[in-house]
Amino acid sequence: MTKLMSIITQFRDDENGAAMVEYSILIGIIAGAAILAIVAIGGWVSGRFTGLCGILNGKGATGTAGTFGKCDATGGTGS
Repeated sequence: MTKLMSIITQFRDDENGAAMVEYSILIGIIAGAAILAIVAIGGWVSGRFTGLCGILNGKGATGTAGTFGKCDATGGTGS
């Protein structure tokens, strides 16, 4: 009977599971923040390239055909 009481007491006082849950929540918060930062930076960079494309559209050097370069910001292509 004392062995059973000892096992129950040890199980009750064990905090390893609680620490694992806390670390899991912390890792989830860090991962969420990292994903948010990556998405925000990606949107910022995309906006910068779109603005640059709008500024430079038609202002490139004359090519062999005598036409200026064209920039398609939505398609991400240029010539």
